[in-house]
Amino acid sequence: MKALVLSGGKGTRLRPITHTSAKQLVPIANKPILFYGLEAIRDAGITDVGIVVGDTKEEIKRAVGDGSKFGMKVTYIEQSEPLGLAHAVKISKDFLGNDNFVMYLGDNLLKESLKSFVSEFEKEKPNVQILLVEVPHPEQFGVAELKDGVVIRLVEKPKKPVSNYALVGVYMFDENIFEAVDNIKPSWRNELEITDAIQYLVDKKLYVKPYIVTGWWKDTGKLEDLLEANRLILETMDSKNEGKIDSSTKIEGKVVIEKDADITGSTIRGPAIIGENARVMNSYIGPFSSIYHDCVVENSEIENSIVLENSEIMNVSRIEGSLIGQNVKVIKSDKKPQAYRIMVGDSSTIEL
Repeated sequence: MKALVLSGGKGTRLRPITHTSAKQLVPIANKPILFYGLEAIRDAGITDVGIVVGDTKEEIKRAVGDGSKFGMKVTYIEQSEPLGLAHAVKISKDFLGNDNFVMYLGDNLLKESLKSFVSEFEKEKPNVQILLVEVPHPEQFGVAELKDGVVIRLVEKPKKPVSNYALVGVYMFDENIFEAVDNIKPSWRNELEITDAIQYLVDKKLYVKPYIVTGWWKDTGKLEDLLEANRLILETMDSKNEGKIDSSTKIEGKVVIEKDADITGSTIRGPAIIGENARVMNSYIGPFSSIYHDCVVENSEIENSIVLENSEIMNVSRIEGSLIGQNVKVIKSDKKPQAYRIMVGDSSTIEL
Protein backbone atom coordinates (compact mmCIF):
# COMPACT_ATOMS: atom_id res chain seq x y z
CA MET A 1 0.00 0.00 0.00
CA LYS A 2 1.31 3.43 -0.98
CA ALA A 3 0.08 7.00 -0.60
CA LEU A 4 -0.09 9.85 -3.08
CA VAL A 5 -0.29 13.32 -1.51
CA LEU A 6 -1.20 16.26 -3.73
CA SER A 7 0.68 19.44 -2.85
CA GLY A 8 0.62 21.39 -6.10
CA GLY A 9 -1.97 24.03 -6.96
CA LYS A 10 -1.69 27.78 -6.72
CA GLY A 11 -3.97 28.47 -3.74
CA THR A 12 -5.63 31.45 -5.43
CA ARG A 13 -8.36 31.72 -2.77
CA LEU A 14 -5.74 32.37 -0.08
CA ARG A 15 -3.85 35.14 -1.82
CA PRO A 16 -1.81 37.15 -0.97
CA ILE A 17 -0.51 34.55 1.54
CA THR A 18 0.01 32.02 -1.27
CA HIS A 19 1.89 34.44 -3.51
CA THR A 20 4.93 33.62 -1.37
CA SER A 21 4.00 30.43 0.48
CA ALA A 22 2.54 27.02 -0.36
CA LYS A 23 -1.08 26.78 0.82
CA GLN A 24 -0.35 23.31 2.24
CA LEU A 25 2.22 24.84 4.61
CA VAL A 26 -0.05 27.46 6.18
CA PRO A 27 -0.06 26.49 9.88
CA ILE A 28 -3.16 25.32 11.68
CA ALA A 29 -2.62 25.43 15.46
CA ASN A 30 1.05 26.10 14.67
CA LYS A 31 1.53 23.02 12.48
CA PRO A 32 1.51 23.10 8.66
CA ILE A 33 -1.71 21.68 7.19
CA LEU A 34 0.27 19.17 5.12
CA PHE A 35 1.84 17.64 8.24
CA TYR A 36 -1.56 16.55 9.60
CA GLY A 37 -2.18 14.54 6.44
CA LEU A 38 1.28 12.95 6.46
CA GLU A 39 0.86 11.95 10.11
CA ALA A 40 -2.57 10.44 9.39
CA ILE A 41 -1.09 8.40 6.52
CA ARG A 42 1.77 7.16 8.71
CA ASP A 43 -0.63 6.30 11.54
CA ALA A 44 -2.60 4.18 9.06
CA GLY A 45 0.55 2.12 8.51
CA ILE A 46 1.56 3.58 5.12
CA THR A 47 5.19 4.64 4.87
CA ASP A 48 5.90 4.78 1.11
CA VAL A 49 4.61 8.19 0.05
CA GLY A 50 4.73 10.18 -3.19
CA ILE A 51 4.15 13.92 -2.99
CA VAL A 52 3.02 15.68 -6.17
CA VAL A 53 4.54 19.17 -6.23
CA GLY A 54 4.27 22.21 -8.48
CA ASP A 55 5.49 25.81 -8.33
CA THR A 56 6.16 25.60 -4.58
CA LYS A 57 8.14 22.37 -4.80
CA GLU A 58 11.30 23.74 -3.15
CA GLU A 59 9.35 25.01 -0.15
CA ILE A 60 7.54 21.68 0.24
CA LYS A 61 10.83 19.79 -0.05
CA ARG A 62 12.47 21.97 2.62
CA ALA A 63 9.56 21.41 5.01
CA VAL A 64 9.13 17.64 4.53
CA GLY A 65 12.63 16.52 3.54
CA ASP A 66 13.06 12.82 2.85
CA GLY A 67 10.13 12.00 5.15
CA SER A 68 12.25 10.41 7.89
CA LYS A 69 10.96 12.79 10.56
CA PHE A 70 7.47 11.43 9.85
CA GLY A 71 8.67 7.81 9.84
CA MET A 72 8.18 7.45 6.08
CA LYS A 73 10.04 7.51 2.78
CA VAL A 74 9.01 10.37 0.48
CA THR A 75 9.37 10.52 -3.31
CA TYR A 76 8.68 13.84 -5.05
CA ILE A 77 6.75 13.85 -8.34
CA GLU A 78 6.80 17.08 -10.31
CA GLN A 79 3.64 18.32 -12.04
CA SER A 80 4.52 21.01 -14.57
CA GLU A 81 1.17 22.74 -14.11
CA PRO A 82 -2.03 21.94 -12.17
CA LEU A 83 -3.95 19.92 -14.76
CA GLY A 84 -6.28 18.10 -12.37
CA LEU A 85 -6.30 15.35 -9.78
CA ALA A 86 -6.56 12.61 -12.39
CA HIS A 87 -3.53 14.09 -14.16
CA ALA A 88 -1.62 13.86 -10.87
CA VAL A 89 -2.46 10.15 -10.73
CA LYS A 90 -1.43 9.70 -14.38
CA ILE A 91 2.04 11.21 -13.92
CA SER A 92 2.58 9.15 -10.73
CA LYS A 93 2.24 5.73 -12.40
CA ASP A 94 5.97 4.96 -12.26
CA PHE A 95 5.97 5.57 -8.51
CA LEU A 96 2.69 3.75 -7.79
CA GLY A 97 3.22 0.72 -10.04
CA ASN A 98 0.45 -1.85 -9.54
CA ASP A 99 0.08 -1.15 -5.83
CA ASN A 100 -3.14 -0.07 -4.17
CA PHE A 101 -2.86 3.48 -2.91
CA VAL A 102 -4.58 6.20 -0.94
CA MET A 103 -4.73 9.65 -2.53
CA TYR A 104 -4.84 12.53 -0.05
CA LEU A 105 -5.26 16.21 -0.88
CA GLY A 106 -2.58 18.07 1.05
CA ASP A 107 -4.78 21.00 2.06
CA ASN A 108 -7.52 18.83 3.60
CA LEU A 109 -8.03 18.10 7.28
CA LEU A 110 -9.94 15.09 8.51
CA LYS A 111 -10.79 14.34 12.13
CA GLU A 112 -11.44 10.65 11.55
CA SER A 113 -8.44 8.31 11.46
CA LEU A 114 -7.51 6.76 8.11
CA LYS A 115 -6.96 3.37 9.77
CA SER A 116 -10.54 2.17 9.45
CA PHE A 117 -10.74 3.52 5.88
CA VAL A 118 -7.63 1.60 4.86
CA SER A 119 -8.59 -1.61 6.69
CA GLU A 120 -12.05 -1.64 5.11
CA PHE A 121 -10.51 -1.24 1.64
CA GLU A 122 -8.13 -4.12 2.29
CA LYS A 123 -10.92 -6.30 3.68
CA GLU A 124 -13.61 -5.73 1.02
CA LYS A 125 -11.26 -5.09 -1.93
CA PRO A 126 -13.34 -2.64 -3.98
CA ASN A 127 -11.71 -1.09 -7.05
CA VAL A 128 -12.26 2.38 -5.63
CA GLN A 129 -13.26 3.60 -2.20
CA ILE A 130 -14.28 7.23 -1.71
CA LEU A 131 -14.86 9.19 1.47
CA LEU A 132 -18.16 11.03 1.69
CA VAL A 133 -19.54 13.48 4.21
CA GLU A 134 -23.01 14.98 4.53
CA VAL A 135 -22.97 18.72 3.83
CA PRO A 136 -25.68 21.40 3.96
CA HIS A 137 -24.85 22.82 0.50
CA PRO A 138 -23.90 19.88 -1.75
CA GLU A 139 -24.15 22.04 -4.88
CA GLN A 140 -20.74 23.46 -3.92
CA PHE A 141 -19.00 20.07 -4.10
CA GLY A 142 -18.62 16.91 -6.09
CA VAL A 143 -21.63 14.81 -5.09
CA ALA A 144 -22.14 11.02 -5.06
CA GLU A 145 -25.42 9.25 -5.84
CA LEU A 146 -25.73 5.95 -3.99
CA LYS A 147 -27.86 2.86 -4.53
CA ASP A 148 -27.83 -0.12 -2.17
CA GLY A 149 -24.55 1.06 -0.65
CA VAL A 150 -22.76 1.41 -3.98
CA VAL A 151 -21.79 4.55 -5.89
CA ILE A 152 -23.70 4.77 -9.17
CA ARG A 153 -23.00 8.34 -10.24
CA LEU A 154 -20.74 11.29 -9.48
CA VAL A 155 -21.66 14.86 -10.37
CA GLU A 156 -19.40 17.89 -9.98
CA LYS A 157 -21.19 20.87 -8.35
CA PRO A 158 -24.70 19.89 -9.48
CA LYS A 159 -27.41 22.56 -9.69
CA LYS A 160 -29.92 20.03 -8.34
CA PRO A 161 -28.00 17.60 -6.11
CA VAL A 162 -29.25 14.02 -5.97
CA SER A 163 -27.85 13.58 -2.45
CA ASN A 164 -26.17 15.50 0.39
CA TYR A 165 -23.01 13.38 0.18
CA ALA A 166 -19.96 15.38 -0.88
CA LEU A 167 -16.61 13.88 -1.82
CA VAL A 168 -13.89 14.36 0.75
CA GLY A 169 -10.36 14.84 -0.59
CA VAL A 170 -9.31 11.29 0.29
CA TYR A 171 -9.62 8.32 -2.10
CA MET A 172 -8.37 4.73 -2.42
CA PHE A 173 -7.65 3.04 -5.74
CA ASP A 174 -6.42 -0.19 -7.23
CA GLU A 175 -4.55 -0.33 -10.56
CA ASN A 176 -7.76 0.07 -12.61
CA ILE A 177 -7.60 3.82 -12.05
CA PHE A 178 -4.79 4.08 -14.63
CA GLU A 179 -7.04 2.82 -17.41
CA ALA A 180 -9.60 5.43 -16.35
CA VAL A 181 -7.21 8.42 -16.32
CA ASP A 182 -5.92 7.37 -19.75
CA ASN A 183 -9.44 7.34 -21.23
CA ILE A 184 -11.05 10.55 -19.97
CA LYS A 185 -10.92 13.95 -21.63
CA PRO A 186 -10.16 17.32 -20.02
CA SER A 187 -13.10 19.14 -18.51
CA TRP A 188 -14.16 22.72 -19.31
CA ARG A 189 -11.41 23.77 -16.85
CA ASN A 190 -8.89 21.95 -19.08
CA GLU A 191 -8.25 19.54 -16.21
CA LEU A 192 -8.46 15.78 -15.95
CA GLU A 193 -11.08 15.41 -13.22
CA ILE A 194 -10.85 12.54 -10.74
CA THR A 195 -14.67 12.44 -10.62
CA ASP A 196 -14.69 11.69 -14.37
CA ALA A 197 -12.12 8.94 -13.86
CA ILE A 198 -14.19 7.33 -11.10
CA GLN A 199 -17.35 7.67 -13.20
CA TYR A 200 -15.54 5.85 -16.01
CA LEU A 201 -15.02 2.92 -13.64
CA VAL A 202 -18.64 3.10 -12.45
CA ASP A 203 -19.80 2.91 -16.07
CA LYS A 204 -17.61 -0.17 -16.59
CA LYS A 205 -19.43 -1.81 -13.63
CA LEU A 206 -16.39 -1.84 -11.38
CA TYR A 207 -17.01 -1.70 -7.63
CA VAL A 208 -16.88 1.85 -6.27
CA LYS A 209 -17.56 1.75 -2.53
CA PRO A 210 -18.56 4.75 -0.39
CA TYR A 211 -17.24 5.29 3.11
CA ILE A 212 -19.32 7.74 5.16
CA VAL A 213 -17.25 10.01 7.40
CA THR A 214 -18.87 10.75 10.76
CA GLY A 215 -16.38 13.33 12.07
CA TRP A 216 -15.60 16.75 10.62
CA TRP A 217 -13.71 17.41 7.41
CA LYS A 218 -12.25 20.68 6.16
CA ASP A 219 -10.99 21.77 2.76
CA THR A 220 -8.82 24.68 3.89
CA GLY A 221 -8.86 26.59 0.63
CA LYS A 222 -10.57 29.71 2.02
CA LEU A 223 -9.93 31.99 4.99
CA GLU A 224 -13.18 31.00 6.72
CA ASP A 225 -12.29 27.31 6.44
CA LEU A 226 -8.75 27.90 7.73
CA LEU A 227 -10.08 29.70 10.79
CA GLU A 228 -12.65 26.99 11.45
CA ALA A 229 -10.03 24.26 11.08
CA ASN A 230 -7.83 26.20 13.50
CA ARG A 231 -10.71 26.30 16.00
CA LEU A 232 -11.40 22.58 15.63
CA ILE A 233 -7.76 21.57 16.13
CA LEU A 234 -7.19 23.93 19.07
CA GLU A 235 -10.18 22.41 20.86
CA THR A 236 -8.49 18.99 20.79
CA MET A 237 -5.20 20.15 22.33
CA ASP A 238 -4.16 19.81 25.96
CA SER A 239 -2.60 22.65 27.94
CA LYS A 240 1.18 22.80 27.99
CA ASN A 241 3.76 25.36 29.03
CA GLU A 242 7.35 25.25 27.80
CA GLY A 243 7.90 29.01 27.96
CA LYS A 244 8.06 31.78 30.56
CA ILE A 245 5.02 33.42 32.15
CA ASP A 246 5.29 36.26 34.65
CA SER A 247 3.15 36.53 37.77
CA SER A 248 0.87 39.24 36.34
CA THR A 249 -0.20 37.10 33.37
CA LYS A 250 -3.52 35.24 33.45
CA ILE A 251 -3.91 31.92 31.64
CA GLU A 252 -7.52 30.79 31.21
CA GLY A 253 -8.72 27.57 29.56
CA LYS A 254 -6.61 25.28 27.35
CA VAL A 255 -3.46 27.11 26.30
CA VAL A 256 -0.28 25.75 24.70
CA ILE A 257 2.85 27.83 25.21
CA GLU A 258 5.74 26.53 23.15
CA LYS A 259 9.46 26.51 23.86
CA ASP A 260 11.07 29.82 24.90
CA ALA A 261 7.91 31.89 24.44
CA ASP A 262 7.85 34.84 26.84
CA ILE A 263 4.57 36.26 28.15
CA THR A 264 4.34 39.26 30.45
CA GLY A 265 1.42 41.29 31.80
CA SER A 266 -1.06 39.60 29.48
CA THR A 267 -4.22 37.51 29.42
CA ILE A 268 -4.27 34.36 27.29
CA ARG A 269 -7.73 32.83 27.02
CA GLY A 270 -7.85 29.43 25.39
CA PRO A 271 -8.08 27.45 23.39
CA ALA A 272 -4.99 29.16 22.01
CA ILE A 273 -1.37 28.48 21.15
CA ILE A 274 1.71 30.70 21.41
CA GLY A 275 4.68 29.62 19.29
CA GLU A 276 8.37 29.18 19.98
CA ASN A 277 10.31 32.36 20.84
CA ALA A 278 7.16 34.46 20.58
CA ARG A 279 6.82 37.48 22.88
CA VAL A 280 3.47 38.68 24.19
CA MET A 281 3.48 41.85 26.30
CA ASN A 282 0.55 43.71 27.88
CA SER A 283 -1.84 42.07 25.46
CA TYR A 284 -4.95 39.92 25.26
CA ILE A 285 -4.87 36.74 23.17
CA GLY A 286 -8.42 35.45 22.90
CA PRO A 287 -9.92 32.05 22.12
CA PHE A 288 -9.12 30.25 18.86
CA SER A 289 -5.92 32.19 18.22
CA SER A 290 -2.65 30.73 16.92
CA ILE A 291 0.45 32.91 17.24
CA TYR A 292 3.31 31.28 15.33
CA HIS A 293 7.02 31.23 16.05
CA ASP A 294 9.09 34.41 16.62
CA CYS A 295 6.10 36.76 16.66
CA VAL A 296 5.79 39.87 18.83
CA VAL A 297 2.42 41.02 20.19
CA GLU A 298 2.51 44.17 22.33
CA ASN A 299 -0.30 46.33 23.74
CA SER A 300 -2.80 44.61 21.44
CA GLU A 301 -5.85 42.34 21.39
CA ILE A 302 -6.26 39.33 19.07
CA GLU A 303 -9.01 36.74 18.88
CA ASN A 304 -10.03 33.96 16.46
CA SER A 305 -7.02 34.62 14.24
CA ILE A 306 -3.89 33.03 12.80
CA VAL A 307 -0.62 34.97 12.86
CA LEU A 308 2.32 33.55 10.90
CA GLU A 309 5.97 33.64 11.88
CA ASN A 310 8.12 36.72 12.47
CA SER A 311 5.16 39.10 12.49
CA GLU A 312 4.69 42.06 14.83
CA ILE A 313 1.42 43.45 16.15
CA MET A 314 1.79 46.55 18.27
CA ASN A 315 -0.68 48.99 19.84
CA VAL A 316 -3.66 47.60 17.92
CA SER A 317 -6.92 47.70 19.87
CA ARG A 318 -8.55 44.66 18.27
CA ILE A 319 -7.86 42.06 15.56
CA GLU A 320 -10.44 39.34 14.95
CA GLY A 321 -11.18 36.71 12.29
CA SER A 322 -7.89 37.40 10.51
CA LEU A 323 -4.99 35.63 8.82
CA ILE A 324 -1.75 37.61 9.05
CA GLY A 325 1.17 36.44 6.93
CA GLN A 326 4.89 36.06 7.56
CA ASN A 327 7.10 39.05 8.42
CA VAL A 328 4.11 41.40 8.65
CA LYS A 329 3.99 44.54 10.82
CA VAL A 330 0.60 45.76 12.04
CA ILE A 331 1.31 48.88 14.07
CA LYS A 332 -0.74 51.82 15.32
CA SER A 333 1.36 54.90 14.80
CA ASP A 334 1.25 58.25 16.62
CA LYS A 335 2.43 60.14 13.54
CA LYS A 336 0.52 63.25 12.49
CA PRO A 337 -1.70 63.64 10.63
CA GLN A 338 -3.66 60.66 11.95
CA ALA A 339 -4.44 58.35 9.03
CA TYR A 340 -4.32 54.73 7.87
CA ARG A 341 -0.96 54.14 6.18
CA ILE A 342 -1.11 50.89 4.26
CA MET A 343 1.28 48.96 2.01
CA VAL A 344 -0.27 45.70 0.78
CA GLY A 345 0.35 43.31 -2.07
CA ASP A 346 -1.89 41.99 -4.81
CA SER A 347 -5.13 40.17 -4.00
CA SER A 348 -5.26 41.49 -0.41
CA THR A 349 -8.36 42.18 1.67
CA ILE A 350 -8.59 44.91 4.31
CA GLU A 351 -11.68 45.62 6.40
CA LEU A 352 -11.58 48.82 8.48
